[in-house]
Amino acid sequence: MADTHKKRDIRVMVSQFRTSDHWAVSLARDLLWIVAVVGGIALGLFLICGTWPAVVTIESESMVPHMNVGDLVVVVQKDRYGPFETWIDGNNSGKLKFQEYGDVIIYKPNGITTVHPIIHRAIQYIEPGSVTEMKGMKLAINYTAPHSGYITWGDNNRYPDQLASYPGLGQIEPVKDEWIVGKALFSVPLVGYLPLHIVEVTIAVIVIMVLHEMYLNSREGKKGKKPDKSGKKQR
Repeated sequence: MADTHKKRDIRVMVSQFRTSDHWAVSLARDLLWIVAVVGGIALGLFLICGTWPAVVTIESESMVPHMNVGDLVVVVQKDRYGPFETWIDGNNSGKLKFQEYGDVIIYKPNGITTVHPIIHRAIQYIEPGSVTEMKGMKLAINYTAPHSGYITWGDNNRYPDQLASYPGLGQIEPVKDEWIVGKALFSVPLVGYLPLHIVEVTIAVIVIMVLHEMYLNSREGKKGKKPDKSGKKQR
């Protein structure tokens, strides 16, 4: 009997939540709907792309002019939707990715997960030892690779990542396969500004929803106070 009463109480609560005209309950329903829609989109992107995050935003000018600040980039698994190619592979095959040879990868620098991933082009795969040439150019100073991995390079940068020093990270090591989040499939200009300001956008949406609910509630209140035949307002 106790279980029956509990189930009945839960059904009553759900029914009241679904049908209540109270502005706070209505707002809660709208927020839950938004969460459900966003969650469904996120799940769909994960199933299609096979990576998480499935989208990233360009936050610097290191890939200009092929990717610009505010671009939203769709990320897929490294070997999904076509074979993965480095700059050397693309130079041999003649296939361009974002107007240049080689796939653009999103990777965790030195495997660190507490910083934003880097999105740069994969140039070549190297083994441990001395490297004298990158991207078809002789190096002024030979690079010694501490382990095997990918050399990466921002299209707008003067040097590959592995020859530069990054604040808080130091020198970037060759990118191991397990550090790669995925590769860039395509980008959408300017849309990335939305997630860059997600906190402000979320606050604005919630404020608009609250004001909308208060406005509707006010209108309903005015409609409920209609004048009677004597000209007096009903209470």
